[in-house]
Amino acid sequence: MVIQMILNGLMLGLSYALIALGLTLIFAIMNILNFAHGQMYMLGGFVVYYFYYVFGLNYFFALFMCIPTLALIGVIFEKFFFRRVLTLGRREESSMLLAMGTALLLENIALIAFGYKEQGVPPLIHGVIKIFGGYLPADRAFIILMSVLLIIGLLVFIYKTRPGRALRALAQDKEVTYLMGVDVNKITMLGFAVGAALAGLAGGLLALTFPIFSGSGTPITIKSFLMIMIGGAGVVPGAIIGGFLLGMVESFGYGLISGSMTYLIIFAMIILLLIFRPQGIMGKPWG
Repeated sequence: MVIQMILNGLMLGLSYALIALGLTLIFAIMNILNFAHGQMYMLGGFVVYYFYYVFGLNYFFALFMCIPTLALIGVIFEKFFFRRVLTLGRREESSMLLAMGTALLLENIALIAFGYKEQGVPPLIHGVIKIFGGYLPADRAFIILMSVLLIIGLLVFIYKTRPGRALRALAQDKEVTYLMGVDVNKITMLGFAVGAALAGLAGGLLALTFPIFSGSGTPITIKSFLMIMIGGAGVVPGAIIGGFLLGMVESFGYGLISGSMTYLIIFAMIILLLIFRPQGIMGKPWG
């Protein structure tokens, strides 16, 4: 039973890390908590549902389509909404209200376009893998593998490429990045696009296991905030740690106690963490 919970937690943790990476990337470069991040995840699930199940196209093509689709939505949101608010020098409350408004906008558009019923996609790979007495469905093994590859790909992009280094520089010091001749608007747009695409890819992957519906984004947004609070807001390694820990705790909680009690315990643990280490596990002390 323990092995089974570890396997389930591994799948959840890696998928959650992928979601948290997108949110922490946007927060690091813009200092904005994107309340619509869960809705990006939801839209990624619907992209895969329509391309893979409704249109009958290859799953990998459907998953790839999450990247340009969600990246485009991210670019539109950054350029026409968030950039205008930040350029006008509005207070943080304005950007938070805008983020909440975009979340409601996407969720209601999805409700009108896709309805409220849960949708699912057929399995991509059949079979079950036995690991040390635990059973891992082939689809979940595929999700684990793809999540690992995508996380590695993002880390290589951030730490080894010129645009990635520009993103890190912008997250560390915006004024110095300006002085270095970096096109800050372009890099900020790239960061928002990458963050949205990561959420969409996570939604497309988890569509193989979990149902897709227009209201699925809100719980994911809440979980995303929990992950970056655990790991540290704006810290890439912290997002991975936060996602992995939340996935493991959730898996063991659901396996040992009821679902409602699981999140009661998780919230209590996070309150304690915020009391003794408010910056999160990997975050730097404030002030």
